[in-house]
Amino acid sequence: MVIVATEVSEATVAAIAQQNKSALGTLSGAWFSVNAPDAPCPDGDTRALFSASRNHDAELMAAFARGDQSAARALTERHAGRALSVATRMLGETMEAQDVTQEAMLRLFRKAPDWDGERAQVSTWLYRVVSNLCIDRLRGRRSEPLDAAGEPEDETPSVDARLQQMDRAKALHAAIDRLPDRQRLAVTLRHIEELSNPEVAVVMETSVDAVESLLARGGRALRAALGRRRDDLGAME
Repeated sequence: MVIVATEVSEATVAAIAQQNKSALGTLSGAWFSVNAPDAPCPDGDTRALFSASRNHDAELMAAFARGDQSAARALTERHAGRALSVATRMLGETMEAQDVTQEAMLRLFRKAPDWDGERAQVSTWLYRVVSNLCIDRLRGRRSEPLDAAGEPEDETPSVDARLQQMDRAKALHAAIDRLPDRQRLAVTLRHIEELSNPEVAVVMETSVDAVESLLARGGRALRAALGRRRDDLGAME
C-alpha cells in the first residue's frame, strides 16, 4: 500500500536534521569497535533489523508524512545506529560517517510521502543509500592515509598480550580498508554487520553469486595481507 500524504517541507526536514544531530552524536564513540559489548542499537543485531516489523516502519513513515516529528526520532533510533556503523567501517572517519548517515536519514525522510512499505524495507533502503554515499566519497579521496576503527578491549593482564591484540585489530582493519570498495562493503556487511548473503545482495543490488565472489576475493586478499605479518602478529583466527 502506497502511503498518501501531504508533501514534507524542507523546513520540516531541516528541523529534524538539527534534532537528530544529537542522536547521531550519541551513537558515535565506542559504537565503532566491532567488539563493543554495549553498542547502542535499540533493535539488537542487524538480523533483528531485517526481521523487525515492516509495517511498523511504514506506520512511522506515514506518521512523519502527516507531520509527526517524533516519528523521525523513532526511525533514527531504530535504524541510524547500524547505518552509522557501516559508514564508519567504510570511511574510517567518525565525523564523515556521521555526515553520511545524516544525509541518508534526510533522504529517507524526504521519501516519507511516497513510501511504499510493501516494496521496500527501511533498513535495506538505508543500507543501500549509505553504501552508495560512502563509495562516492571514497572515490574522491584515494590517497588519504588509512584510519583503523576503535580497538576492541582485551582483559588479558599481560601488557604484551594486549599490545599484540591491538596490533591484530589494526592489521585487520587496515587490510579491510585496502580492499576494493565493493569487496570492502561486502566483507563489512557480511562479517561485521552479520547480514546473510541474500541480504547483502539486496543492499548491493547484485546477485547472491556476485556477493559470494566478492567475499571470496576479499577473503583471499585479507588472508594474504595478514599472512605476510604472521611473525609479527602471532596466530590469528
